[in-house]
Amino acid sequence: MHHREPHGNIAPHIPADVYHRAQATGQPVVIVVNDRPPAGVEWRRLLLPFAIAGATVAGGWGLVAALCYLLDFAAHTATVIAGAAGPIGVGGITLKLARSK
Repeated sequence: MHHREPHGNIAPHIPADVYHRAQATGQPVVIVVNDRPPAGVEWRRLLLPFAIAGATVAGGWGLVAALCYLLDFAAHTATVIAGAAGPIGVGGITLKLARSK
């Protein structure tokens, strides 16, 4: 019988005869680790949702500011065009778009 080492990291307290018997019969070796999470709040777990929410809020305000700027620009453009065009008439009905100063 040749000696074969276990693959990967295996706990040092598992007896070799248990491992070799499991290898011979094909049964898995189950390692139970009693570990509990650290006490307190895990900040990394909380940071990601707050970062996503903050980016969403900042992006929303950016979209609102861009929309307000574009509407302001469109209103000024329409005012300039209406002032330069003068009265518009269609079929005998005349519409004055801007007041003369």
